[in-house]
Amino acid sequence: MLLSLFVSLADAHAFGQIVSGRITDQDDGSPIPGVNIVKKGSTLGTVSDVNGHYQIELDPADKNILVFSFLGYVTQEVDVGKRTIVDVALSADVQQLQEVVVTGLASQLQGRVAGVSVVTRGRKKQQYQPVSQESYAKIEESGFQKVTKKPLSTFSVDVDGASYSNMRRYIESGSLPPKDAVRVEEMINYFDYDYAQPEGETPFSVNYELSSCPWNKKNLLLHVGLQGRKIEMDQLPPSNIVFLIDVSGSMSDPDKLPLLKSSLRLLVQHLRPVDRVAMVVYAGSSGLVLPSTDGNRKDVILAALDKLSAGGSTAGGEGLKLAYKVAARNFIEEGNNRIVLATDGDFNVGLQSNDEMEQLIEEERKRGISISVLGFGRGNIKDDKMEIIADKGNGNYSYIDNLLEAQKVLVSEFGGTFFTIAKDVKFQLEFNPVHVTEYRLIGYENRILDDEDFDNDKKDAGEIGAGHSVTALYEIVPAGKKGTASGLKYQNSQPSEVALTSNDLVTLKLRYKKPDGFRSQLVELVVKDEPVALEATSANFRFSASVAQFGMLLRDSDKRGSATWESTYDLAVNARSDDPKGYRAEMIRLVETASLLDTPLDN
Repeated sequence: MLLSLFVSLADAHAFGQIVSGRITDQDDGSPIPGVNIVKKGSTLGTVSDVNGHYQIELDPADKNILVFSFLGYVTQEVDVGKRTIVDVALSADVQQLQEVVVTGLASQLQGRVAGVSVVTRGRKKQQYQPVSQESYAKIEESGFQKVTKKPLSTFSVDVDGASYSNMRRYIESGSLPPKDAVRVEEMINYFDYDYAQPEGETPFSVNYELSSCPWNKKNLLLHVGLQGRKIEMDQLPPSNIVFLIDVSGSMSDPDKLPLLKSSLRLLVQHLRPVDRVAMVVYAGSSGLVLPSTDGNRKDVILAALDKLSAGGSTAGGEGLKLAYKVAARNFIEEGNNRIVLATDGDFNVGLQSNDEMEQLIEEERKRGISISVLGFGRGNIKDDKMEIIADKGNGNYSYIDNLLEAQKVLVSEFGGTFFTIAKDVKFQLEFNPVHVTEYRLIGYENRILDDEDFDNDKKDAGEIGAGHSVTALYEIVPAGKKGTASGLKYQNSQPSEVALTSNDLVTLKLRYKKPDGFRSQLVELVVKDEPVALEATSANFRFSASVAQFGMLLRDSDKRGSATWESTYDLAVNARSDDPKGYRAEMIRLVETASLLDTPLDN
């Protein structure tokens, strides 16, 4: 028996040479996450995790040279030989960082015109060759609202994180993102916050803090956070998932279909026997390449995934229709029935208009089939269309720029990404005019609802997934003028007795439905006018404020007040707190890089 075990182990390791190690900064020894590790002359590769660790399987019969590359560091090639442990220390590339700054400035100052040449410090930098086929919905930043004229603020929750990872891709590529690519609420909600778990039947807890506003000390900042109930993987309902994969010609780049396949491999590895997976592809036409298959048949699912290749035009509409048919055919009662659309968003054949897609997706949503969207690649992103699909389909929209992001979205946050615990979640805040003159909701511009929509259960709104948190920030101008309004708690022709005699700052209402429900439930609480000093607030409050500042700086917002790159950096560093996966540390590095990209050119 021992001999058989020895032989089986020997056979298991004969397949490949497992090479692992840790990548650090040569100067200070700190780990470097997100380093690209590629076998030279091939597409085989991986990335380092938040602690700088990596692992890759190689063919020992080959001459294996690994190439380690990361923005701002000198690329290093290592001949692995027969080694299984390869640690690498990368040195900073000062010249490359200067190139990044100049390239980014070229894109901003020259309006992204191809063939820009920049001369600085007496040296001519390489030409900037931009692409401009990406599309983003126009964002008109919300301004301050007078409480006497608009005492109610109503909006739908948003837990998408696509804007943050897309912004990161821009900065790591050497340029600041377009303003309309920066959705501040998505940046804030990219991060987890240390909120209390819910108690009782309500599927989320409600948390709030009030303090001075970091970028405008005369104003207050109200932080409101919801925390969805966490559910262990083995307790989640069974899934009926249909991968809808774009294999059109535009998906041939390494950061599109190849990254897509690597990302979905991560998800497949965590499927359970009770889960089912089908696979639909679309290009010049659409087709079913994998019928619905049990989750424990991972070899069959991965084999179908590995065979995919890019080519042809994009029959996105036909692909959607087929995916919905497959999902309906394998529908699981009280399960998670969901399409996962993976694409660069270029729907140029079939259902071309947003209205057509919305109608199809809304009809299927009512039948209990949701859709989540994974965006890939650069240069051709149709962010506006992908956001609409996810919003209308009761799903999430994520942008995958590397394998670490795929790990976050598809594995670490599996429940939050794919399992809804509360749908049609709406906020409505009523401000007391005795204590508040004006207010401004930060972000959520494309999630604003009419006040009457709050009580309308037919109005669609956002979803919260298992373990997900939702955070919203309000900047408040305190001490107000008396005004006129009607039918309100705090004011009629004059402020009401409640407004005058209470210390209420705002009444916060939430409505939500159970995942299979049609009638909403109401949650209501009152926030008192009792701000605490900024130094006494939680790391949640201060870090979310730093992310908001970061977003406003990227948007060059006229509401950014005294916010600077330095103050944003300091605020984030002091609120980093417990950061086991390194996401907050990564944002701090992005703030540093963005500040370099925003540095004026020398005369």
